[in-house]
Amino acid sequence: MAEGLQYYRCVGPPEVLAAVQPGSEGRMIDSPDDFAGWLATRSKDELAEPFTFVIGVNGVLRLAPRCSEHVACAGGAPALSAGEITFVHDQGRWAVSEISNQLTGYCPDLTSWPAVLAALNRAGLDHPGCFTCPVIFRRCPQCHERNVVKDDHYVCAICGGELPRAWNFSQLPGRCD
Repeated sequence: MAEGLQYYRCVGPPEVLAAVQPGSEGRMIDSPDDFAGWLATRSKDELAEPFTFVIGVNGVLRLAPRCSEHVACAGGAPALSAGEITFVHDQGRWAVSEISNQLTGYCPDLTSWPAVLAALNRAGLDHPGCFTCPVIFRRCPQCHERNVVKDDHYVCAICGGELPRAWNFSQLPGRCD
């Protein structure tokens, strides 16, 4: 495990974590050759759609089909970041066209970008340099529900309680512990 990095554990329904099967992990992409090998297993139609990604605690990118659960892609383990990723083939080269931390299973903070950056660089993928569709997650200290903060409105959509300005999922009980 990398030191000094935030680890995100599953904060989604416990039955999702319980359903993770051995061997369901996403494909590890740790080099340009790994990415080329993974591309060879994808259809043209698949490549037009976003994929599920996680950055494992070892700092390596894992990819799985979009309909995959992120916690399954991570093999049930914590992650350094996770979300959805889309690729584009441009000027004879594959690159990341869109990338988001959007998923409620891990609710990664925007500060997880450096782990994504390092993994994409190691895989030899050009990228936009940041999350193209950033999502701010907060857990309500009152009702413990997961929330997406929109338009700088830090209010729980369930109970109306005030949401903290700082990412707070490690400070409250998780659902997949």
